Amino acid sequence: MENGASDSKDPSGFLSEIIGTPVTVKLNSSVVYKGLLSSVDGYMNIALEKTEEYVDGELRRSYGDAFVRGNNVLYISAD
Repeated sequence: MENGASDSKDPSGFLSEIIGTPVTVKLNSSVVYKGLLSSVDGYMNIALEKTEEYVDGELRRSYGDAFVRGNNVLYISAD
């Protein structure tokens, strides 16, 4: 394939490789969650550990564990 497309990974493969690492999850509502990626399923539902919730860039709450429904996710970024 051209333009390096043969080196690209599908999103589920990438996410399964970064389980246990810090991630940033931004929701469609602009709320941001930062924590350790615990698991992800085929619907892109995400489980996070040691999670912090940021609203308008400010820390709002800290959670031990958090579950984010996949249809609310705008993007997931490895930190």
